[in-house]
Amino acid sequence: MTDPQIALMMLGLFIVFVFLGFPIAFTLMAMGIGFGYYAYFDARRMWRSFDRLDEGAGQWEQWTTWLDGFFNNRIFDLFVNQTFTVMSNEVLTAVPLFLFMGYIVERSNIVDRLFTTLNIASKNIPGSMGVAALITCALFATATGIVGAVVTLMGLLALPAMLKARYNPSFAAGIICAGGTLGILIPPSIMLIVYAAATNVSIVRLYAAALLPGLTLVGLYLIYIIGRSLLQPSSAPRPTADEVPDMPMGKLLLMIATSFLPLAFLIFAVLGSILFGLATPTEAASIGALGGIFLAFIYRAMTWQRMRESVYLTVRTTAMVCWLFVGSYTFSAVFSYLGGEHVISEFVQSLNLSPIMFLILAQLIIFLLGWPLEWSEIIIIFVPIFLPLLAVFEIDPLFFGILVALNLQTSFLTPPMAMSAYYLKGIAPPELRLTQIFAGVMPFLFCVILSMILMYVFPQIVFYLPEVFYGR
Repeated sequence: MTDPQIALMMLGLFIVFVFLGFPIAFTLMAMGIGFGYYAYFDARRMWRSFDRLDEGAGQWEQWTTWLDGFFNNRIFDLFVNQTFTVMSNEVLTAVPLFLFMGYIVERSNIVDRLFTTLNIASKNIPGSMGVAALITCALFATATGIVGAVVTLMGLLALPAMLKARYNPSFAAGIICAGGTLGILIPPSIMLIVYAAATNVSIVRLYAAALLPGLTLVGLYLIYIIGRSLLQPSSAPRPTADEVPDMPMGKLLLMIATSFLPLAFLIFAVLGSILFGLATPTEAASIGALGGIFLAFIYRAMTWQRMRESVYLTVRTTAMVCWLFVGSYTFSAVFSYLGGEHVISEFVQSLNLSPIMFLILAQLIIFLLGWPLEWSEIIIIFVPIFLPLLAVFEIDPLFFGILVALNLQTSFLTPPMAMSAYYLKGIAPPELRLTQIFAGVMPFLFCVILSMILMYVFPQIVFYLPEVFYGR
């Protein structure tokens, strides 16, 4: 077999191992080192230490010399260098800080206050409880960026309230599942940090580029919720006075000031300091983590146990991301050295695709990968395969990254592997069937696809804010 054929076999075996359920990070490292041992095999370099052995060398000396030769393969040098590169990456330093901010906010008891306040404030809007749930999801998802946490917590908080208010169960489930995924798109998104680290795109420009697409998607969700509530009132009945009592304006403003404004201020302070160049993403994440702790103390929700849980979850998730990067960097370096990227590039170019056709093909592949894989694995492992082709088709990596972020919304919403649906089913009442949740998320899935079409037709939705803030 030729080296490029071995590279393609390497990629195929990796996909097989993923479907068999092997840990992805360690599978990447094992395959990178295994195939890299072949790729970088140099008998003369590895076994030259035998030339210095005396004829009377003992068995122990021969054994240690052989062992030294066995590990004298450049793949081990590459693995160490890639590990050091990941651990010294300044962009990735923001990941644990943003994660810690999210886990602290999740445990600060602010979400239930926020949902209650927004529910009262929007009671005269059609589908008011659904609108309140979506906006709460959007703010909470933005603060945490962790889909499972948002869907689970909002499922415990908002779903029973909507079901009690006689909302259509499928409609209510779809709102929570769709709203919970927004955190991987709307800044300060951890997914965008990982994309920036994997592609060397400016994280600051990515954050600016993601704002309008994120708000566009939220707007489409709200239009659907309000429109369905108007056209089909039975799916979202107006709340009664017992369900949502009248509130004096002064008391309502106080509730908004003590629930909505603190979280909104924290998010805008973190994001604004990044966009206006007042702080680097890592510095802003530090401010956010400190602000999250401050909020938890203000709401009297900070306990030693909750702090321990937040630190543990932060360390676990950060370690997973870092080892994924180490494995991916090693795997992709060997894959490229064997000529795999060149084969894929030549194949795609031979198809004579237009830039728009290439974008559609790439997004379709990422859409399918979203069924068995998490977003982190797609960004770190498969997106770099497309990067060399972007220059060929004259596609801006910034634009490609926002499309990928939008596309990954669908991976959480598309049956049969819609993870947000499974998160919700895990804590939903037994009478809410999984098929009902799947039916509820489908209209929101079409909203995501519509937002992607809008990005294709009007690319300035992506480029406008980066150009305003930082020029071309």
